[in-house]
Amino acid sequence: MKQLLTNTTAYKIFESDKESGRLSHAYLLRFSDVKNLKAALKIFACEFFGAKEGTAIYNRIQKESFADFALYPEDGKKLTADAVAEIIENSSLRPVEGDKKLFVICGFEQASALLQNKFLKTLEEPLEGVHFLLGAASLAPVLDTVRSRVKILEIPPFSEAEIFNALERRGHREINVAAARAANGILGAAEDIAEGGFYGKVEAAAREICAVTSVGEIGEVAAKYGDFKEKQELLDCMRGIYFDALTKGEGAAAVHPKAALIYAIESLNEANEQLKFNAYFHGLLYNFMLSVSKYGRVIKSS
Repeated sequence: MKQLLTNTTAYKIFESDKESGRLSHAYLLRFSDVKNLKAALKIFACEFFGAKEGTAIYNRIQKESFADFALYPEDGKKLTADAVAEIIENSSLRPVEGDKKLFVICGFEQASALLQNKFLKTLEEPLEGVHFLLGAASLAPVLDTVRSRVKILEIPPFSEAEIFNALERRGHREINVAAARAANGILGAAEDIAEGGFYGKVEAAAREICAVTSVGEIGEVAAKYGDFKEKQELLDCMRGIYFDALTKGEGAAAVHPKAALIYAIESLNEANEQLKFNAYFHGLLYNFMLSVSKYGRVIKSS
């Protein structure tokens, strides 16, 4: 996680501000990975205090036991009026262990407009040495009056390769490729896929469908997966399998001619559109496999 974050423009801006002595009194970090937002905020907090990994202050920040670092709200809870009052009161006190203190608020976009408004004066005129780091999965719910008082740092979705490498650093698993592909740039989503186990079932089903070339097998396979629960994930995984077969010549789908693989990918785009309109999935799979099979036979005979 840290390696991913430290390579982002947002982190480099924050790091530059700190090294040049130009830290803003308030930052708003937009990071859509809800699962890892709190961890990301702690990484920024460590940079704020210059706390290197393994040092006492670093460890105390991770344990939330450093006197000049306060993180709100408690796990599993939303920001409350009492917490806001506590932050405002404590922000009027000078740092205890150093020359600066940091208040971190995770999930700030979930705070009501009333609570956000209560923060305005504190954000605008904090005591010297007092700083704020707000974390939000989305900027849309954050009031314009709050945005105008903070320096916004945005972390865009990571690339498939970045997420795959992050998963590999935690341990090589065959599912890492599929998880990275299906995560839409969100590390937390990839972690859930890789750890949850359900994606193994999705990939196995996708490979079986993509390997079908015989018309006689189509009806049986379509019936087998017609009631499949993770329909969108299945279609996405199928597209990845066909794409790998097309670009790398690997996988079960490689039994199809190149032109048929291109046709299959295009057909899956149409299937995704049909799925949005609650298409009968059994029939959708049957028609897809039949059309790809027929196209492949035509290509082979031409």
